[in-house]
Amino acid sequence: MTSVAPTRRTTAPRKRGDETRAKIIDETVRCIVEEGFPAATAKHVAERAGVTWGVIQYHFGDRNGLLMAVVDDGVARLIESLSTAEVGELPLTQRIETVVDIAWQCYSSPTSKAAFEILQATRGGLGGASRQHLLDMNDAVSALGRLISEDPADHQVAEVIWAALRGMVLADMIVGVPVDWQRERATLIDMAARYLQR
Repeated sequence: MTSVAPTRRTTAPRKRGDETRAKIIDETVRCIVEEGFPAATAKHVAERAGVTWGVIQYHFGDRNGLLMAVVDDGVARLIESLSTAEVGELPLTQRIETVVDIAWQCYSSPTSKAAFEILQATRGGLGGASRQHLLDMNDAVSALGRLISEDPADHQVAEVIWAALRGMVLADMIVGVPVDWQRERATLIDMAARYLQR
């Protein structure tokens, strides 16, 4: 599926244009989270954001460009949060707890939920960019593993944490209301700590 390139010719910061672009992305996220992926048509998002279809074309090219901008934003926020985490000096259990909490905050955010829904709904139909995002997510999981332990043999713990968080977020999305995951979170941290202390 080919995408239409945006007509905006510069990546240089432009306060008003950047604010409009961010507003459209935020409204797309809200639309997907509140109404589901099928509701996020270009026309509906434009109406919700108070802009015209031409403004969306200018910033994103087409609907696929807009959807990929949401995914870009979600992946970038996750990677940034993990890359700025300072946990090296913490005891193991506290390090795991901090990493789980950072990953949960990112992964359960509306932007991340919308990105997850977009990638699932389009199933790679957005071209090479969506596959690149999956590779970026794998890099994020590797970074998560390195925050917990520098030993490559321990990095599968990050995969288990990631899978557990993904399952919790998916359950939240299906149920449609926030679920209290404190007991499961504590169990996940305890299991990871016990495994790494073996």
